[in-house]
Amino acid sequence: MLNVPSPSFPVPNSQQRVSAGGRNKTPLKPGRSLMDWIKLKSSGKDLTGLRGRLIEVTEEELAKHNRKTDCWTCIRGLVYNVTPYMEYHPGGEEELMKAAGIDGTQLFDQVHRWVNYESMLKECLIGRMAVKHASLLKGLTATEKPEKTHINGLLPVSAKQEAGKAFKPRYDWFQTDSTVTLVIYTKQMSMFSEMVTADYQDNILRGEITIEDYSYLLLIELSHAIEDFEVCTSSITGKIEVILQKEDHKAWKNLGKSLEGNNTFIKKSQRGVYYRKCRLTSKTAINHNTRLFTIELPQCCYLQVPVGHHVYLKLPIEGMEIVKPYTPVSQDLVMDHIQSTDSKNKYIYLMIKIYTNGSFTPHFDKLEIGDPVSVSSPQGCFRMAQIEGIEDIFLVAAGTGFTPMVKLLKTVLSSLPSLRKVKLIFFNKTEADILWREHLETLCLSDRRFEAQFILSEPSQSWVGHKGQISSSLLSEALTRSKEDSSVWICICGPNGFVDQGLRCLEDLGFTKEQLFVFRE
Repeated sequence: MLNVPSPSFPVPNSQQRVSAGGRNKTPLKPGRSLMDWIKLKSSGKDLTGLRGRLIEVTEEELAKHNRKTDCWTCIRGLVYNVTPYMEYHPGGEEELMKAAGIDGTQLFDQVHRWVNYESMLKECLIGRMAVKHASLLKGLTATEKPEKTHINGLLPVSAKQEAGKAFKPRYDWFQTDSTVTLVIYTKQMSMFSEMVTADYQDNILRGEITIEDYSYLLLIELSHAIEDFEVCTSSITGKIEVILQKEDHKAWKNLGKSLEGNNTFIKKSQRGVYYRKCRLTSKTAINHNTRLFTIELPQCCYLQVPVGHHVYLKLPIEGMEIVKPYTPVSQDLVMDHIQSTDSKNKYIYLMIKIYTNGSFTPHFDKLEIGDPVSVSSPQGCFRMAQIEGIEDIFLVAAGTGFTPMVKLLKTVLSSLPSLRKVKLIFFNKTEADILWREHLETLCLSDRRFEAQFILSEPSQSWVGHKGQISSSLLSEALTRSKEDSSVWICICGPNGFVDQGLRCLEDLGFTKEQLFVFRE
């Protein structure tokens, strides 16, 4: 049995949107939607039970509040009474109860790291956890030692071992009359541009480098202003150069002031999600309920979203910041489309389905051209190395589950030498629901390796294509290899029910975990 979902399959953070480990949403009672929670938060009702007082909470006191009718939890040192939120939580009461009466930071980061809990639970704040100076070593056996703290950004030995070959980067700088060049040495033999993000705002330079499961951060208030910068990476030496264009052509005596977090190398999950203010520049109808949004990055921003990764969008709605994750797509699927490197790195394209009663998409759809949008740094763990040498790739998608496959499809057709065949098996209700149908049909004509099969569950009488829902028999017929012994990799994405059923079918057909990858909606 594949036993999906499990902690290792799909791998943590492989999903393109919500739910680590394939967490299913729980149907909420009427009147318990996110917008209903926002209204309750804004009602002035006491949601803490303390009439506005903030208290210091000990571990013993926190542990007493571990029931559904009296549930407190701690996230990053802050204690919240989540009892009023029980019926509004999309993951259900059981998920909240896993952190009842204890520090739930680790559980929270596994599933909701992107969620703006400070805003979501602001009215539920009880206070801070009390620091226990006298019992810091409590619970350690005679042979155990407390974990060493980070000194100057260095990892403790245990963390270094966990990182494997991950080496803590270091940086240096030099200057000319017109430029300052920051050089970061990573010693990574496969350092790609997508692993680097850099932002310059209010004279603060922020650079983040992703190395395996770790994040290296540079955060410096520069001693002088700059006009712009460019980033150069070397996949051979692992060296990264950030070339700053001086605003005034004069010598700098020093680089600037090191800010908190500078030169640190920690687990990605421990690094807070960073947002930059971007701008909506266009929106185009894809079909009756789906739009292609173009978002322009700030001038001094270097950000490339790797294939199979997503970003979070953040909007203020009804006095609360709402965050939703989406996978950027290519501007189109036509291989010979002319697009400059500057244009490619300046915009992010998002294909988003608008839900009439949704808590986020209707508000996002109402944005005017030029309105600000907060966009996070890329998130995810998909690596192109996973499909090196693969000959046949099958993409099984339902509805907007196609979106994480757009860039993947374009990338494998252009840069996977071993590829013999790519087939998209695309499930929808009606013809009107098929996203980018013309693009896909054009791609079929322009590249003989690609095939698209559209399957409708509620077709019109005039539909002459395939009909039905995902099943073992349908997939058995659709998953035809280019040759009998070809290597195969299958990617599946769609609503949770669709994905779970699809995985059961693929298991019945004899495919293994190593041959499958899941993006969760």
